[in-house]
Amino acid sequence: MAADAVSRIAIESDADVVTARQRARELAADLELSSTDQTLLATAISEVARNITTYATRGEVLVSIVHDEDRRGIQVVARDHGPGIEDIERALQDGYTTGGGLGLGLPGARRLVDDFSIDSAPGQGTTVTLVKWSRSPGRT
Repeated sequence: MAADAVSRIAIESDADVVTARQRARELAADLELSSTDQTLLATAISEVARNITTYATRGEVLVSIVHDEDRRGIQVVARDHGPGIEDIERALQDGYTTGGGLGLGLPGARRLVDDFSIDSAPGQGTTVTLVKWSRSPGRT
């Protein structure tokens, strides 16, 4: 999978979360993703970026257009150097939380996008990668 130019957004506050959402929406509109898919992507970004502000204080979100054979989509990489996740499998279950929320953030984000991966270890931080693919034919 190849990526076009990457937008890097530092995440330290709710305002930064909004900026990341807006940048992803702009790129998604360029790819002619439906308004529904744009909303799903923006919601997934909110979930993973808010985890940065909640658990790690600061991190970054990288947003880019990616292509793979005849598909094009938006890739979002949210990463931090926070405490990491001790039990990823458990963290991906609805209702599990260590932060007092509803425990729907990571599992919800996973349901909202087409591709989802997470890499984390205690004391090493967390990287979550999301991709929402365009449903229209790709332009190369």
